[in-house]
Amino acid sequence: MKRIFLLLGCFALTTACNLGATPTPQPESTLTMALPPALKSATPTQEVIILPTASFTPIPAPPPLYFTDEFDTASPYWAFNQTGGTGTPLTVFDGTLHIDIPTADTWIFGIHEANEYSNVFLRAKVSISPSGSTGLICRYSENTGWFEYNIASDGTYSVLIGQWLAPEIAQYRPVVSDISNKIPAGGPNYEIGLFCDDNFLRLYVNDTLIRNIEVTNYGLTNGKVGITADSLREFPSTLIFEWFKVSDK
Repeated sequence: MKRIFLLLGCFALTTACNLGATPTPQPESTLTMALPPALKSATPTQEVIILPTASFTPIPAPPPLYFTDEFDTASPYWAFNQTGGTGTPLTVFDGTLHIDIPTADTWIFGIHEANEYSNVFLRAKVSISPSGSTGLICRYSENTGWFEYNIASDGTYSVLIGQWLAPEIAQYRPVVSDISNKIPAGGPNYEIGLFCDDNFLRLYVNDTLIRNIEVTNYGLTNGKVGITADSLREFPSTLIFEWFKVSDK
């Protein structure tokens, strides 16, 4: 029993000594996280997305109210329509406007869509194959119709009123049709002119007035301008426009 007591006494004494002693401060533990090498060296960056360059052809500015088109390049302001025939005409802009009509009895016209006019003087220099005719258009409107002046390589001329009945289907009413010795029959080159002047249409060939027509009762007073080309009943045709001029007189 004595041995046990001494051991307990020593244990008690040791405990008391520990309770009275000042503890030695230990360093605070820290949490260390090992980052992957890629994250250790990473720095903030801005993502850059490179888009492919879009290719486009800019639309040229519309011409002034009065202008001359020499057909050096294709213009987005020309719109061509076919009103008869089974073949599809081919138009090429290469310093001239070259129109090939591959089938007989085929009509095509081109409307310049930049401006509208009431009174306007149109001129064109054109070469016609023996089987074709050509002309000028004024006061064109999809809703009300248009005036069309045509001359043919056989020396005849006509004025028509065109009107759309349905897409690609037009109706033509004759205003006048005649023959003039001022139109060189079989001649390949012509300068044609059409002056839409208030209630009159004045028809020209090679700067010579061949007819003055009153059109008061037809109700066409304003619209766009254009050109025509067609083949006769027997053969296809080729027409070449050197230039097209729009002026006020």
